[in-house]
Amino acid sequence: MSSPLLDAHQPLPPVLVGPLLRRLEPTRLVLWLVGSRALSLTLRLQNTGDIRLDDTQCTVIPVGTHAFVHLIDVPLDSPLPCDTLIEYDLLIGEDDGAESGIADWAPHLLYGEAGCPNFVLRSRIDQLLHGSCRKPHFPAPDGLLCVDRLLEAEPQAANRPALLMMSGDQVYADDVAGPTLRAIHALIERLGLFEEHLEGAVVSDSAKLYEHSASYYHRADLLPALQSNETLRDRFFGGARKPIFTSSSADNHLVTFAEVMAMYLLVWSPTPWTLIAPKPPKLIPERRERYALEQTRIDSFKAGLGKVARALAHVPCLMIFDDHDITDDWNLSAQWEETAYGHPFSKRIIGNALIAYMLCQGWGNNPDAFGDVLQKTRLLSATGQDRYLDNDVQDELIDELLRFQNWHYVLPTSPAMVVLDTRTRRWRSEMTLKQPSGLLDWEALSELQQELLDHPSAIIVSPAPIFGVKLIETVQRVFSWFGYPLLVDAENWMAHRGAAQVILNIFRHSRTPGNYVVLSGDVHYSFVYEVLIRHRKAGPRIWQVTSSGIKNEFPPSLLEWFDRLNRWLYAPRSPLNWLTKRRRMRIVPHVPEHAEAGERLWNSAGIGQVFFNEKGQPQEIYQLNADGSPKTRMVAPEDDD
Repeated sequence: MSSPLLDAHQPLPPVLVGPLLRRLEPTRLVLWLVGSRALSLTLRLQNTGDIRLDDTQCTVIPVGTHAFVHLIDVPLDSPLPCDTLIEYDLLIGEDDGAESGIADWAPHLLYGEAGCPNFVLRSRIDQLLHGSCRKPHFPAPDGLLCVDRLLEAEPQAANRPALLMMSGDQVYADDVAGPTLRAIHALIERLGLFEEHLEGAVVSDSAKLYEHSASYYHRADLLPALQSNETLRDRFFGGARKPIFTSSSADNHLVTFAEVMAMYLLVWSPTPWTLIAPKPPKLIPERRERYALEQTRIDSFKAGLGKVARALAHVPCLMIFDDHDITDDWNLSAQWEETAYGHPFSKRIIGNALIAYMLCQGWGNNPDAFGDVLQKTRLLSATGQDRYLDNDVQDELIDELLRFQNWHYVLPTSPAMVVLDTRTRRWRSEMTLKQPSGLLDWEALSELQQELLDHPSAIIVSPAPIFGVKLIETVQRVFSWFGYPLLVDAENWMAHRGAAQVILNIFRHSRTPGNYVVLSGDVHYSFVYEVLIRHRKAGPRIWQVTSSGIKNEFPPSLLEWFDRLNRWLYAPRSPLNWLTKRRRMRIVPHVPEHAEAGERLWNSAGIGQVFFNEKGQPQEIYQLNADGSPKTRMVAPEDDD
């Protein structure tokens, strides 16, 4: 590999990333970090004492010679107090008996004069933050910096959000800037991340992939593709040679497990960037210009990572995948699945991203669900000690993860929070394989209804909005009808008749909650709808709260036209409303406070903030803008019509 490094003989810092606070409860603390070696850790809690972490409380999984994922899951005999600041520290023990705390090995994680980080366990969800879609090279500030500014400005326990919910596309495995890929390759070399063999690819293994002339900006040429014939033209939408991977930005699509792991390290911590000094690869003039532009954006992103890491060390963070965490259009249709999983190379690419998601995101949401999968991951990791992962063990783990059905989870909070997996449990189209699949299958929807029964209120996290912009959904439906769902990412709840009917019936069920708040992202703009059941005064009341993206935005002019046309075509008394599946529901848009007259869609990178009353209803809804402008309040209209 030709990526220049800093002095490879310099000692590595003990911690590369973290700690990140994950699922926190009064009797259980879940944290995540990556060390440059297997660390001897002691968790120090205010007023509780020291807990030396053994292998039952800290699972260590090597992903390279100098990269060790630490999955920390600590049960507590006595519950911690709620609604008060609790200081914590992670002490690293050395062979000589000395110990060093976070102030020693990660001082950038501390606010002001604090000697260690802290967290708050809320007795109920009275405030939360949420967002999705964080693309490092998008030309907008990082919305996670809003979280840091909020925590720094309002450090009191009473003002601390109960959690940060990241509802998809925490990383973009399919859309990577050239400088980011260069940094990924440099970090792979610096940390000795494990290599792998590649079946069905143009190159035989990961080392050859990194050195290939098409590795930068031409990876679409290396990705698996289908040679044109009548059968395959039926599968996709024509052309001479259509790729399995449908992203329009797949020039630097991540392929190997090491690449995806390095990406996670580089987007959540400033420390890995200090270990490498990547230089541009050899590029044609046009690519050099693009690389230089992307470099300025990545430099800006990198400059904020210390504050991002600080925020993630102070507020519990829950996550769920959407498509870009794995690849664009992931499982969009039965046809996509049949094609992608039928090719060994495309299946490996998807599986590698899924293994990394499980280690870096999925496990921390609900560790109890991952016992068997984690054991098989440890077996794979053990094979990497000889530099290359065992091909058969890797494929077996990928098969296991593709069958896995416990990515979703429920938080026993007040209100209850139900986080949906809308990517792997899809309701495939009964009409034709190329039509978009429903975002949940019938069995998963039945389980959702059981989870919701008899709760007075609930928060549902759906990566894609359940109640979206009608005009945009209509455009997607038209493209799908003509056989081109991939061109417009035709993934919305109303795209599949069965899934749409069942989810709407769940809302109308007499024993499901009277108050719903649906948190969503995905679409790269933000909006709030209040949804009422026509001719039913007793409820339920539903709020669709969408915040997207954290570091992404919709093309401004195009969104302005969509917003304007949607208001004209789907006004409250428009007959077009009766052609939609939501005709029995009345949609009341909230208006962004700083918007131009009539504007309902807010287009600014940032983070959503929702305050709840004791009934679990949203009391105030804001969008915190990453550009530093005043936060935007989403205002309910005085006149529902």
